Amino acid sequence: MSDHPSAAPEFVKTRSDAPPRFFAAEAAGLAWLAQAEGEGGAAVVGVRAVGDTSITLDRLTEATPTRAAAEDFGRALAATHAAGARAFGAAPDGWSGDAWIGRQVAPMAEHATWGTSFADLRLLPYARRAVQVGHLGAAGMAAVERVCQRLRDGEFDDDRPPARIHGDLWGGNVLFTPGGVVVIDPAAHGGHGQTDLAMLELFGCPYLDRVQAAYAEAAHLPADWPQRTGLHQLHPLLVHAASHGPSYGREVERVAVRYA
Repeated sequence: MSDHPSAAPEFVKTRSDAPPRFFAAEAAGLAWLAQAEGEGGAAVVGVRAVGDTSITLDRLTEATPTRAAAEDFGRALAATHAAGARAFGAAPDGWSGDAWIGRQVAPMAEHATWGTSFADLRLLPYARRAVQVGHLGAAGMAAVERVCQRLRDGEFDDDRPPARIHGDLWGGNVLFTPGGVVVIDPAAHGGHGQTDLAMLELFGCPYLDRVQAAYAEAAHLPADWPQRTGLHQLHPLLVHAASHGPSYGREVERVAVRYA
């Protein structure tokens, strides 16, 4: 998504080959995240119209990132997550069926624990696709499967309730504007807040350390939370391994063996 100060006050994103409900799913995710704004949650781009092959959004004017805006965003992201979800793996309120992350299907199904949802919805489907296209080898797949077993066994679960997460929170979906950070393009679902933090760290974000510190304080993360960042990064790494090439598959294997 790009922005030009001289352009019209709206932004139209199009995809001629969009599957049915593709942009409706994005709008539902944005609306669900926006519900948390009244509780101090992160600002979300406004939706003006939704069609079969396009979505019309408020046009955002970008500004130079600042430390203060990053810290405000960290606290706001924690508030968005605290707004909660029906269950781990749950779709946004008012949405039924699967959604998308980028151009890939993002399965939605409600689970009682985070570990089972992360294994069965966020890791294995993309690992299998990556194997099918030759981007993830047998050793990498075996490592992912061992991690998934540990996840299903509850070894990484904690007492945190389902969080209302953005789900595709890489730096390109975090826009610094004159009024602060605004998020765009979600793959929103009920998950664990660290998954959003992990994706920000994987692909970079201005003043990332300030976002993380402010978030960790607001969300009362345990001191050892960085030790699980790689675990949460397996989801975006596998999404990219399924579509972007074998270099991501090699990184998946390198990270997965640490948690297998």
